[in-house]
Order: sequence, then C-alpha cells, then structure tokens
Amino acid sequence: MITTLLALLLLGLLSAPAHAAVPDWPLLQKGATGDNVASLQFLLRQQGRSVTATAEFDAQTRSAVISYQQSQGLAADGIVGPVTWSRLVVSVAPGSAQANAVRALQFQLRKHGYDIAADGVFGERTSAAVQDYKAQHQLTGGTTVGPTTWQHLLGSPPGSGPLGTYAFVIPRTAVFDGRESLLWPHHDYPASDIAVETGTPAYAITSGTARLNGGPDDSCGLGVAIDGDDGVSYQYCHLDSRSVSDGTRVTAGQLIAHTGNTGNSTGPHLHFGIFRQGTSVCPQQLLIALYDGLTPPSPWTLPSSGCTS
Repeated sequence: MITTLLALLLLGLLSAPAHAAVPDWPLLQKGATGDNVASLQFLLRQQGRSVTATAEFDAQTRSAVISYQQSQGLAADGIVGPVTWSRLVVSVAPGSAQANAVRALQFQLRKHGYDIAADGVFGERTSAAVQDYKAQHQLTGGTTVGPTTWQHLLGSPPGSGPLGTYAFVIPRTAVFDGRESLLWPHHDYPASDIAVETGTPAYAITSGTARLNGGPDDSCGLGVAIDGDDGVSYQYCHLDSRSVSDGTRVTAGQLIAHTGNTGNSTGPHLHFGIFRQGTSVCPQQLLIALYDGLTPPSPWTLPSSGCTS
C-alpha cells in the first residue's frame, strides 16, 4: 500500500505543470535609473514618503528609502533589496484607490511592452495587461497583483508585450461575406472559416516561427502554423501555396501563403485556428478587432467555448 501511494505521489509530481521560476528581486541603490526606479518612487509615495518620480535614484529617493526602512525596523542602508521590496509592494486590483501603487504597476507593465498610460487608474487596459502577463507566466489570483506578481514584474528583464504586435490575416477587402462573417461560429470546434477567393494573400498574424504541416490529402490541406513569440500557436489551413519554409522567422503582416481549397474543404476559404497550450480557443474577437484596426484582446484571454454552432 505504501509503495503504491508513493508511486502515485511521484506520478502526480512528475505530471504537475511546470511553473516559471520566480526571479530575484532587483537590487536598487543611488545612481540607478529606469522603470524599476520609477516604480520604487511611486511605491514610496504610496507609503507616505515625499519623493518626486523621476526614474532616477537620487539623494531624495535615498533619503525616502532610509526613512521607510527605519519605520519598518529594517537595516537603514538606503539600498532596496528583497526585504525592503517585500514590505513596499502592496496588492492592487481593478478599481483600486491606491493610485500611486497602480502607477508603480503600470510602469512595470510598460517595461514589459504593454501600451498603457501610467495614470493610476486600474481600468480595463491595465486589467487586460495584468491578465495577459499573469497567464503567460502561469501566475494565479485573477487580476489581483500581489507580492509574487510584483516580484515577477520587477525582477524580470524588459520584455515585448503582445499589445500592438498583431496584423489581420488577409487583406480587409478580401473578406468575401463582409465584416460580420468574422464573428460567425465555426461548425465543429473553436476556429474560424473565412470565405475568400483562391490565391488571396495570407499574412502572419504575429511574430514567431513558421511550421509547415498538412498536405494535399490531409484534412487541413496545405497548412502553415506560426508558433508565436507570445506563446500561442496559429494555424492556417486549405492553402493553395506556401511562401515560407519550415522554421522561417516571420513578423506580423508578413506574407506566408496564398489561400486555396485543399484538403477537406467544401469551397475556397481560409481556416484559421488558435491553440493556447494545445487547446483550441475562439479567434473571432481577435479577428474582428484586427479587421477594425483596434487593439486586439490578448490571445491568452480568448474563450475556449461559445464560438461553435
């Protein structure tokens, strides 16, 4: 019995999903500059210290750090390390009234590539950015930003966020059945079928690595998948021809193929699917936003149901 339980326990541990390692808190002291310093200054302001947010760790900032450390019974050396950070950060969530802490958060999100204003308002854009960042780093807790999320944001190097890095998958004028057809449900599983004429250019929706798949006799027909830099895979099916090789690096808006009627198809169209960690999700809201020229929802927030007939 004990041996069986141990085996089951080991199996559970081995099959548990991997989580990203938590980075170290950054070490800041006089002379440092950048978004981490700006976030530090806003967090100090949230804690009642009078300091100007200049993104430069100047004498005023050092004095404010020492004052805060003294109030917390910490070593008052003016250096911001793990212990000071863990006391400074405060949990914030949508609608939070802690405007300076929200500004500190927004500077971190901007550092990681999200196009949001540092206005101290935890609104829809900030919520979407937080949700996307946490999903990509497998962080729990919804849209609340607690100590672990703060540590990830502050301790990780600057990154490229997903907002503003997408392109519509074909020429807008080529959508045969009109704009509203982009919202039509798929007949079988989460995906989208876009009626277009054979030979219509198909573009990379985002940057990533192209992967050729399918074939003339495959249900997908000639296919191209893009393993996106955002951690999501995008599938194009029923193509007439492919314009990239296997393993080609592509960028948003780059020509990757021409549409067709190959494979299991009842007429010329582009079958477009999104796979998030191997699960199909609904592309309709992403496609309609790109068609309209609007900032798209993150693919990490797209639903996995509700888009089939």
